[in-house]
Amino acid sequence: MDSIKLQAYGKINLSLDVLRQREDGYHDVRMIMQTVKLHDNIDMQKTGEPGIRLTTNLSFLPVNENNLMYRAAKMLIDEFGIKEGVSMQLKKVIPVSAGMAGGSTDAASVLYGMNKLFDLGLSVNELKLRGVKLGADIPFCLMRGTALSEGIGEVLTPLTKLPICPIVLAKPAISVSTKFVYQNLHVNVLPESSHPDVDAVITALKKQDVRAVAENMGNILETVTCRNYPEIESIKSKMKELGAINSLMSGSGPTVFGIFADPETAKNCYQSLRYGKDKNLCKQVYLTEPWH
Repeated sequence: MDSIKLQAYGKINLSLDVLRQREDGYHDVRMIMQTVKLHDNIDMQKTGEPGIRLTTNLSFLPVNENNLMYRAAKMLIDEFGIKEGVSMQLKKVIPVSAGMAGGSTDAASVLYGMNKLFDLGLSVNELKLRGVKLGADIPFCLMRGTALSEGIGEVLTPLTKLPICPIVLAKPAISVSTKFVYQNLHVNVLPESSHPDVDAVITALKKQDVRAVAENMGNILETVTCRNYPEIESIKSKMKELGAINSLMSGSGPTVFGIFADPETAKNCYQSLRYGKDKNLCKQVYLTEPWH
């Protein structure tokens, strides 16, 4: 195999709770991750000339060791002493710095692609062990589907899949620093009601009850972001006004997603946020569904 085409899928969090800050500075989390069909496209080719060449459709993205894709390729080149090189072309679709693991899913796809291109013979679990050194979301992006994520995000338990349902994604024209969110999250002083009921979402998934999944969603990081970035709360409220069963911020934001009971209502919400009277609330809007 000399080349491979890959689809790198984004994720949302159906529930996100932070339990405590660890002594190493990381946070112990308990969250439900869900892959969605919105994806980046990656083309990879072996090259006779050693080294890594990365190009992208977005001029502001780094194409050196500041990019997780580059670091993922270099990790395996160094470990296995690969003498050939690799050329990678990224077509970015997932919003950047949006709480959807866009960089992590690209890196996960590169680990998978390098493994195939150079016949490294690594299992998915072996790729996960390497991926977590680059980012806590990478193991899930290799696994995909629906999963309970614990520890710093690397302890994964597969869950019953979220049934196919329409999902609207909307990112406002702001960037949110994950570091800022966690630095301003004071878990020990938050009331118990701030913590989402993760188990209720797991139960709803087992029952394949989309409405109950949506109604029980929660994200403790909203206690920081919605206070500092009112745009996020505005999008959440607008999605519910336009018929979402519920809406939630994904990860540390600022992307908001809404889960809908039927395609027509979801399409109307998408149209309003993308082209209609509510288009000023968002910079990027997508209509998608769970990846199975």
